[in-house]
Amino acid sequence: MTHPIALLWDVDGTLAETERDGHRVAFNLAFEAFGLPWRWDESRYGELLAVSGGRERLLSDMARHGDAPVSLDEREKLARAVHERKTAFYVDLVHEGGIPLRPGVQALMDAWTAEGRRMAIATTTTRRNVDALLSVHLGPAWRERFAAVVCGEDVSAKKPNPEVFELALQQLELGPLQAVAIEDSPAGVAAARAAEVPVIVTRSAYFEQATLEGAIAIGPGLHTRADWRPGLRGEDGPVTVDDLDHWHANMDTVSQFG
Repeated sequence: MTHPIALLWDVDGTLAETERDGHRVAFNLAFEAFGLPWRWDESRYGELLAVSGGRERLLSDMARHGDAPVSLDEREKLARAVHERKTAFYVDLVHEGGIPLRPGVQALMDAWTAEGRRMAIATTTTRRNVDALLSVHLGPAWRERFAAVVCGEDVSAKKPNPEVFELALQQLELGPLQAVAIEDSPAGVAAARAAEVPVIVTRSAYFEQATLEGAIAIGPGLHTRADWRPGLRGEDGPVTVDDLDHWHANMDTVSQFG
């Protein structure tokens, strides 16, 4: 089997711990700005991650608040307004430097592109959120590093729907087995599998213990070659391009991909 040509990156939880340290914090700031008494601690926000999309999470949570608007139209209006303010707070948090990339992420990006292979962003978060994070860490010309960037505004349905991966593959003009995705969540893994894209999981803070099926490899992060399944031989160190090639070449032994 040939090596993967493109690396498809999820963003939230995969590139950085944005859910816990960014979006959750920004939502709480937005609640305060709107005079709402609602607050999401780390545990509650983890529960809400079962719902894909920040605005959708907010609408889901409103059902348990007696002080939420009664009509669905008013709830939707409030959710849109709060989410817009939350995005502004999130961008500020990122630019203040409070959300670093996860260890090993940039090293793998650099090594992948050094070999002349392409990368893409495949996320259902907003383009503004992606731009904020990557502008800080990769510079204002970050877009030039990616052959395709697919965000929430580009699709009609969020993960676990496979549309984001299908659109990325269309833009790359590749078949699913010519790529490999990196994800952290059950919804992301399900989306990749539904698009028939082999997927590698770097467990994030909120999905450290989640049940994840069908990934070709699962591990604690790209900063270490230890504690991965399937395991890697040799000395410890950051996950390498060769490691991804190895998992991709042997994926028929650990998943439905063949």
